[in-house]
Amino acid sequence: TLDLTCRRTPCFAKFSEMEEMVNMEAEIDEVQPLLLSAYTLIPGVYFIGKKCEILQDMNKHLEAILKEKRDLRKRLIKHRCQESLPIEATFHRCIVELLAEAVTFIGKLESHLQSVRSIPQIPHMMNNMDTTLSKTEVLMIELEELTEQILKWEELQKEVYS
Repeated sequence: TLDLTCRRTPCFAKFSEMEEMVNMEAEIDEVQPLLLSAYTLIPGVYFIGKKCEILQDMNKHLEAILKEKRDLRKRLIKHRCQESLPIEATFHRCIVELLAEAVTFIGKLESHLQSVRSIPQIPHMMNNMDTTLSKTEVLMIELEELTEQILKWEELQKEVYS
């Protein structure tokens, strides 16, 4: 199943990049000695050693990838129930309650985070509330004055009609 779902993984992308770099370096290394000296073979030996070193590094990288792949396959084949800790029957009720509380907490987590984020804004919000309270008090005083004027006008109207 793993082989069928396998896509081109980034680890092999690095391998192809390294291979391209080695090829380009090899081409450069082949042309350079010819230009510098057509009669000496020492640079060629040096570049073969360098190429061999790069191939050994790539080989180590591929071995590590294969080892990880084998470990992953082993873990996928292995049953999960063998890795879990057994819970005594007396604690089952506690675990169920704990899970319910965890679900509730996760459900309310966003609102809790929003509350925590709003803490730095509290002084500004308090100033706004103080300003609003002052405005409300002024409006209440004006409303009381207006009410008194309406009552006086109503009494005057009663006196005029009587």
